[in-house]
Order: sequence, then C-alpha cells, then structure tokens
Amino acid sequence: MLGVDPVVVRAIAGVLVLLVVASAIAWFLRRIRPRHDFRELVSRIRSWWIMAGVFALAMVLDRTISLAFFGLISFLALKEYLSLIPTRRADRRVLLWAYLSIPVQYLWIGYEWYGLFVIWIPVYAFLFLPLRMVLIGETTGFLRAAGTLHWGLVTTVFSISHLAALLIFPDAGNPHGGGPALVLFLVFLTQFNDVAQYIWGKSLGRHKVAPTVSPGKTLEGVLGGLATTTVLAWLLAGYLTPLDTRESLIAGVMISLGGFIGDIVMSALKRDLGVKDSGSMLPGHGGILDRLDSLTYTAPLFFHFVYYTHG
Repeated sequence: MLGVDPVVVRAIAGVLVLLVVASAIAWFLRRIRPRHDFRELVSRIRSWWIMAGVFALAMVLDRTISLAFFGLISFLALKEYLSLIPTRRADRRVLLWAYLSIPVQYLWIGYEWYGLFVIWIPVYAFLFLPLRMVLIGETTGFLRAAGTLHWGLVTTVFSISHLAALLIFPDAGNPHGGGPALVLFLVFLTQFNDVAQYIWGKSLGRHKVAPTVSPGKTLEGVLGGLATTTVLAWLLAGYLTPLDTRESLIAGVMISLGGFIGDIVMSALKRDLGVKDSGSMLPGHGGILDRLDSLTYTAPLFFHFVYYTHG
C-alpha cells in the first residue's frame, strides 16, 4: 500500500474494524440464541467482507486498475439490468453498442475530460442508439425499447461512473486523502444510511412512505436515517473531505435523501418486472443492482456538489 494516503488507510481500517464487530455480534447472537435462524445475517456479513475487501483494493491500487474496477461494476450492473427487462430480438445488435459505451465513458474519466464525461451517455448515446434501432427497421415496441435501454445506461453506467470521476478528484481540491477519501466518504455514508433507515424503521416505524412501492419504508425510518447520516457526515467530513460545517450538513442531507430515492426507484422497477431481487450475485443482498440502487442517486449528486464547491 505504498503511496496511499494515510487518511485512506485509516478509513479502510475503520471499515474493517466495523466488519469485525459485526461478525462478532453475529457469532454472539448465534451462541445465545441457537434456535433462531441467523443464516441471512451471516450471509450478508460475509458478502460485506468480500465487497469491502474488493473495494479497498480498488482504492489502493493503480488508478488505471481502479477505473477498470468501476467499469466492471457498470458492466455487471448493465448486464443484470438487461437480463431483467424484456428486450426485442431485433435489438440484440444494438445492445453491443450500449456495452461499448462503457469503456468510452471511463476513458473520458481517465483522461479527466469532464466535458465529454458528462454528455457522452446523456447526449451522444441518447441520440445514437435510437438511430441504430431505426436502421434495423423494427418499429413495434420502439419507444419502450429505446426508453428502457437509455434509462438503464444512465442508471448503471452514467450514474455509477461518477464514483470513478470522484476517485480521480484533484488532490489539491481535497487535501484530506484526495479522491479515494471522497469515494470512501460517499460509499460508507450511502450504505450506512440504508442500514440506519432500516434500523429506525424497524424500531419506531409507524407511517408508510410508499406502501405500494416499498412497504418496509417508513417516515420514521427516513427521518431517523436522515438525522443519523447527517450527523455522521458532519463528524467525518473534516477527516475525509474539504467540506466545511455547512457543506458537510448539506452533503449528509443530500446523501440520505438521495439514497432513499434511489432505493425506492429501483424497488418500483423490480415491482414492475415482478421480481424481489435483481439477481443472486451477492448472497444475502440479492443482485448487484440491489447494492447500487442508492448510489445511482447519491454518486452524481455528491460528485457535482463537491466538484462545483471545491473542484
């Protein structure tokens, strides 16, 4: 881990300590309540260990490898998304162009070409892919096919690529660990917010927020997660980000609300498709989209907030 900022090393170590504590708690619960089924909890924690380990490596390795890692995440997310939605047989050749947009998107990030990074998929892919569909000559279901493909690209590639863009954030813009520290700050708070909303909702939840979309989401859970995440953002910002007190509070609110919206939007998609989980890649968690749902909103929101305040 030579050349890695000590701030990043300490942050990763802190996450690993939390996982050790979680593993110890799971072991203790299984010991004192042997008749209770804790298999899902144990499976979730094991998956967290794997995800945290892979993610930590991406933070400390060469920048090119790190960008390739995020590109792989986008590829897997898009592949999982396309496996869920109904696609026309005629569009199979178009899907190749959608996949090819991924390395180009991350190429712009690697070259730090902000102008093309922010318009490559929302503008150029948006204009090109429907044209390619038209040239095939199949008009039945055209609007649905074009809309679902572009929405999937924006969600799984464009939104998630903001994590990679955050990773190469100039060190001068964040003297507290550079881009990797910003990524750790965002990912940790986003995942922590999911857990906090779940715990607050289970403990005090009474009023459903979106009962037809996500019955488990309650107003008490959202507000509890909002308060907890905002306080934690304020506490961590001075160690991992260039944000001042006011900006850290704004970031905490943004991450909490953005994470909640990303979660219920993906829940609406899954309900429309009639599936509970987007996949089975991550035992105890479901598919990769089930773990990225909140980040599809928090990543672009947080990146542009930091970019325009300290970029």
